[in-house]
Amino acid sequence: MSDAKTAIMDAAERRMQQGGFGGFSFREIAADVGIKSSSVHYHFPTKEDLAAAVIRRWTEYTSDLIDKELEKDRDPVRVWAKTFRGTAFSDAHMCPCTVLGAAAQDLPDPVAKEVKGFFRMCQDKLVAQGLSPGKAAEVLSTITGALVLANAFGDTAEYDRATRDLLRKSAAAPAARNDPRGTAAKRPAKAGARD
Repeated sequence: MSDAKTAIMDAAERRMQQGGFGGFSFREIAADVGIKSSSVHYHFPTKEDLAAAVIRRWTEYTSDLIDKELEKDRDPVRVWAKTFRGTAFSDAHMCPCTVLGAAAQDLPDPVAKEVKGFFRMCQDKLVAQGLSPGKAAEVLSTITGALVLANAFGDTAEYDRATRDLLRKSAAAPAARNDPRGTAAKRPAKAGARD
């Protein structure tokens, strides 16, 4: 990818993190990069093409980062929470997919498709890492919601407060799985229940 194309995508990503799909124009991107707007059009004929490319790149980056982090830490909930925490503490504070996801029904089809693809990738990876589909949806909802809260309050520590219970439950889950009594000890069967 050329330096100009990367710079254009970086500028669009920053603006999307702050203002969503409506938060940028080609003229603003060109000014951010220091090029003419015709150069932006050369690389991305439409705003939809640019936004879709940014989301596709973010999806690939997130997927690769999760895979690398899972090599160091096998707890998927902790890895996902830590990865999204990095976004909360970054300069932009927001995942562009989270920003666009809130308005996905109003996005142009190519952009909405990429946003949906991001969230599908997240859910599929969480399920592949051993979570039920419901638990995967809970984890994803919690970490993306925590980003929104931290951004809305202008307080990155809000992310940690919002994910604290999720991480506490995740830390306790391996201990419960390793309990030799198993789950049957927690819910004894009633005598004569089948009679």
